[in-house]
Amino acid sequence: MDRRDLYGYRDQRPHANWPQGASVALNFVVNVEEGAELSLADGDSANEPMHEVTSKVTTEPDLCRESHFEFGLRTGYWRVLRELDEADVPCTLNVCGRTAERTPDLLRDAVGRGHDVCAHGWLWQSPAGLDRTQERAMMLKTLDTIEAACGTRPTGWHCKSTPTIHTRALANELGLLYDSDAYNDELPYWAELGDRKSLVLPYQFDTNDMRFFGESPAFVQGHDFSDYVIETLNRLLVEADKWKSQSMLTVGLHLRIIGRPGRVQALHDLLNFVRNDPRIWTTTRTAIAQHWLATHPAR
Repeated sequence: MDRRDLYGYRDQRPHANWPQGASVALNFVVNVEEGAELSLADGDSANEPMHEVTSKVTTEPDLCRESHFEFGLRTGYWRVLRELDEADVPCTLNVCGRTAERTPDLLRDAVGRGHDVCAHGWLWQSPAGLDRTQERAMMLKTLDTIEAACGTRPTGWHCKSTPTIHTRALANELGLLYDSDAYNDELPYWAELGDRKSLVLPYQFDTNDMRFFGESPAFVQGHDFSDYVIETLNRLLVEADKWKSQSMLTVGLHLRIIGRPGRVQALHDLLNFVRNDPRIWTTTRTAIAQHWLATHPAR
């Protein structure tokens, strides 16, 4: 048997039975990673190489890079959470363990507002290179730290970049409802895991504010982002009407990216578009996982 499933649902997607007959389940994921980026000052092996500034500091702490990341928690957090509150839209927080350890008050604030929590690794770093024992210990430390910080244990797992060959099995073993380490579908699905099955809630990178960055950014003006996501939603709604094809869409946000004043208007416009459309179920990843477990159990 091929280890990869290249067929998926084919052209026969199951009816999702989203609540109130919605056509699209829309989940905003707010990535909370600041303070978990690599830093020599924190005893990591290197400084974080990824951000909108170019830096060649390699032998001492990169204070410029650290400051850019700090913006996300000091300022971006409040700007983004205000927009979500005003629209009465819940989100899922993708939280790194070291961030939770450093800013428990922010995590408690977000959970108190009704938002959901998913674990995003101890550091903002792929687990690639860890053996199974090391990865399990890292995952357990992350889950325990987030729960201690905000009183809520994450229900899912999502790595930065690539998972290992063990990540999905470990997430299942540790009692998580789902993982999101897949980019291959537009509906939840059950992945084979030996004699068991594991629920996967796919993620998307195209509807993600990370595309403001990179050598050739796809988004420059704030409305580039909101226009693209709204076009995506409009097309999914057309497909639902025409072919009864229901979908799940993830919109990825980063506090230090969308939280800038020149970009947050895009989030405001997007939330205005979705907030009053009954065809769009704006919800959390936990709610989507629980719905799928109830309506499409593993067979």
